Amino acid sequence: MRVVVADDVMLTREGIVRLLAETDVEVVAEADDAASLVSRVRATRPDAAIVDIRMPPTHTDEGLTAAAAIREEHAEIGVLILSQYIEASYAMRLLEEHPGGVGYLLKERVFDVAVLVDALRRICDGETVVDPTIVSRLFARRRREDPLEELTSREREVLSLVAEGLSNKAIAARLFVSERTVEAHVKQIFLKLSLDANPESHRRVLAVLAYLRAAI
Repeated sequence: MRVVVADDVMLTREGIVRLLAETDVEVVAEADDAASLVSRVRATRPDAAIVDIRMPPTHTDEGLTAAAAIREEHAEIGVLILSQYIEASYAMRLLEEHPGGVGYLLKERVFDVAVLVDALRRICDGETVVDPTIVSRLFARRRREDPLEELTSREREVLSLVAEGLSNKAIAARLFVSERTVEAHVKQIFLKLSLDANPESHRRVLAVLAYLRAAI
């Protein structure tokens, strides 16, 4: 796997690069701002880009804007967004515009190389990954009109794991149930959220978006 790492904080960027050097992930370029990130992605065509949300010059959402540009120009390149804080609206924005092949992790998680590499592999496979810490914290912050109100407690639990990017098989292992049971729960979730059966509609991503909207 080949990646570009973008973070304006040199120590953070070099820390990620050193971690990846211990695995089979090759860092083909580094960037310290959004413009150089987009340029280096164009030049190297990596499998994925690791991008800090807040980058120069304003340190607001330059990284997110660059990530969207990368996905727009190179749909085959996965993007893993990093954030110091929980910013669910930013995560939702990227997911809505470019479902699949994107991930959102808190920076505190990426220095666990197993978590980082697993997230990279999953987004390169076209999956969506949302940090479980974000998922668990958002779970307690619902609006009064909860679109997930019709879901059972087990279905909400399954949806929270879908939001983390887990496959049905992985969810089954986590919950100690059969994969067929998980498939039944997922089917009910899709039905209750009125998600289109069209395979091109990325129903798992749409379910995650419903989950995030209910929490912000």
